[in-house]
Amino acid sequence: MAENRTFTMIKPDAVENGHIGAILEQINSSGFRIVALKLTQMTKADAEQFYAVHNERPFFGELVEFMTRGPIVAAILEKENAVEDFRTLIGATNPEEAAEGTIRKKYATSIGENAVHGSDSNENAAIEGAFHFAGREMF
Repeated sequence: MAENRTFTMIKPDAVENGHIGAILEQINSSGFRIVALKLTQMTKADAEQFYAVHNERPFFGELVEFMTRGPIVAAILEKENAVEDFRTLIGATNPEEAAEGTIRKKYATSIGENAVHGSDSNENAAIEGAFHFAGREMF
């Protein structure tokens, strides 16, 4: 994935609370182009693999349980400086610390249920995007 792409997931809490459209609108109006998009549900094995970097952390089991409890929206986004700009758009992990107007400030309910995932580097964006999408699913 090019350096002008990033990966995101609208997490189960935001899907359950009906925020898909509003979040996608905020992404679009912030200048991102959606190049891949799907509604899907992660299996336990999927979530364990996707979040393997956290497998030694005490919250790993809760994270896997949360991410598999319902559907997610996975997407690859394109924009100049995509990773950094998207991290700014989503805000701090803790919605209480997130800047006004950010996705997490608007739609997250807690650190654990923080509405949206955003890749933290160009390398991880490529890995995470490839985890959810085949090349023929990206445009």
